[in-house]
Amino acid sequence: MKASYSALIAAALACAASFPAAAHTRVVASTPAQGAHVAAPRTVSLSFSEPLLVPTAAIAVVMTAMPGMPDHGDMFIRNFTQTWSDNNRKLTLTLRKPLQTGTYDVRWQAAGADGHRMSGKVTFTVK
Repeated sequence: MKASYSALIAAALACAASFPAAAHTRVVASTPAQGAHVAAPRTVSLSFSEPLLVPTAAIAVVMTAMPGMPDHGDMFIRNFTQTWSDNNRKLTLTLRKPLQTGTYDVRWQAAGADGHRMSGKVTFTVK
């Protein structure tokens, strides 16, 4: 019985080794970068670890803090257009007006080729 159990484990490990590890979509670079302090950007870009299924993508630019307003609630910025490039690995948001002084999240959710929906955010401050 012990020998057949060992053979079963060996077979399972061999099968597992033949499949690539499932990596999930994540942001690998952004402009502005995570945690950056920048002057009034007119574009924001996110580069992802894999091509995204564009119809599954949802992006929000949210002002989360403003100087002098301690109880600032989330304010969604809607004045941008989206452009995809690099085989749907890079998203560029072009703003109609530069972002004003404050702290922002760029919140995203999307699915990669495996169909698994992931989400995240990039936070930066406009000075």
